Amino acid sequence: MMINAEIVAVGTELLLGQIANTNAQWISQQLAARGISVYHHQVVGDNEGRMSDVFKHALRRSQLIFITGGLGPTDDDISREVVAKLVDQHLIEDEQILAGITAYFARTNRQMSENNYKQAKIIKGAEVIPNSIGTAPGMIVPYQEARFILLPGVPSEMKQMMIETVLPYLEEIYALQDVIVSKMLRCVGIGESQLEMQLKELIAEQTNPTIAPLASDGEVALRLTAMADSTEKAKHLIEQKEQEIKTIAGKYIYGSDDQTLNEVVVQLLKESGQSISSAESLTGGRFADSLVSISGASHVFQGSIVSYTSDAKENVLGIEHSIIEQHGMVSEQTAYQMAKLTKEKFNTTYGISFTGVAGPAILENKAVGTVYICLYRSAQDYQIEVFDFPKNRELIRNRSVKKGLELVYNKLK
Repeated sequence: MMINAEIVAVGTELLLGQIANTNAQWISQQLAARGISVYHHQVVGDNEGRMSDVFKHALRRSQLIFITGGLGPTDDDISREVVAKLVDQHLIEDEQILAGITAYFARTNRQMSENNYKQAKIIKGAEVIPNSIGTAPGMIVPYQEARFILLPGVPSEMKQMMIETVLPYLEEIYALQDVIVSKMLRCVGIGESQLEMQLKELIAEQTNPTIAPLASDGEVALRLTAMADSTEKAKHLIEQKEQEIKTIAGKYIYGSDDQTLNEVVVQLLKESGQSISSAESLTGGRFADSLVSISGASHVFQGSIVSYTSDAKENVLGIEHSIIEQHGMVSEQTAYQMAKLTKEKFNTTYGISFTGVAGPAILENKAVGTVYICLYRSAQDYQIEVFDFPKNRELIRNRSVKKGLELVYNKLK
């Protein structure tokens, strides 16, 4: 049985960006692990008309509608009232819930205010979801062919109630057997559209697992998602499809799931017994930070020199004045010297350098976004790349670091 679910988060504070909607992510993960597909996430403010419209729309397309938030004691907490009106049922005071709320306030030595009685009201015909760590109970409200599941917006309370009551309820009522498993393949050195073209035939014929390219800053991910009646079978389906993908585009895949490129680079340096140091201008130490953020980086990363100005390049790194005077700070020659000298100063296997124009204005007749990166091992073994990144200062600096990691990764692998 295919079960479609959607999650509606209630709260104007979410729309204002004052808090992040982490509840939807967590609920989706729990449902996917039990074979329930979540097709929609929505956020709506504390407004009766808009909430009613959203809930009605959800009812037309989903069997399970999770509503988080709006169960508190204040006037703008109206989720239970809106759902009650939608399903044409009254709110009734539950004496057992009221006793629990009263006991909670007594236990925590707090005075119970009049508006807290509101939380003891439930929709007639609903199944109560106990709240063992807070005051607001949840509700499961059957209506037509669907079920509304109302939960508090407080993440700790919501999770406890899902684990203790909601998930066991769903497993029993739907006799859940299928699971949904996903795996992310991390790719670098290829764009989303190019990768999609290479995998065009596999994507066109996809059924189970499905393949979805996802672009992020400076790299691309492939999400493989499989459904089966056991985790082992779903993983096996993914492994088979992964091998097909690697046959076509394996040279771009550096890792999977939560692995990051800097983590993989550190691991490759460890495995090969090699080391690296950096000389950074426009990146201002971000490459170094990307490595030292990984545990154990001290075994492979010796240090970095941030030489932002020409004086620093000459007096700290030791680049000859004539090189900068003749070729400029943003040049192949300067990038080469920066990488060579940092390798020598730190006595590492490799030296890598970053110099370029982050903006806002052109520098030495070089356009904003022009970046030179040099990876140096010896006079016979070095690589200099020039890039033209989009004209955004933060993006230029971040993309530079990602490209530097990519150069090191390709060299090491």
